Amino acid sequence: MATATPPPSCERKAVLIVEDEPLLLMDASDMVADAGYEPVEATCVREALEILQRRDDIAILFTDINLAGSSDGLELAREVAKRWPPIAVIVASGRHFLEPSALPKRARFMAKPYLPSDFNKVLADLTPVVW
Repeated sequence: MATATPPPSCERKAVLIVEDEPLLLMDASDMVADAGYEPVEATCVREALEILQRRDDIAILFTDINLAGSSDGLELAREVAKRWPPIAVIVASGRHFLEPSALPKRARFMAKPYLPSDFNKVLADLTPVVW
């Protein structure tokens, strides 16, 4: 099992989690924290973009595709790739399966339901790019 190696605590990076289902958001936040990263939560695209404009410590965007509101997580992933290219992106869905070619550069897809080990594997894949 691949595990991510989080940065030292003095350089702890943040993962912006965008999920509109409260229990899934809580589970994802716990998973991110358990992996050694600071979870930052948003429930919609608008809120996520506001956070990204205010914070410069977001290293990874972790978003569901299906979100409430006029924009979805895939649109958010594309916007982040365009406006904040250093931020790595993880797109998750239980309703869709995306091939790598459908994702922005440096983005990874995770199918729901996922386990912490799935998340850690994707983080390990992204770690050389992020740190």
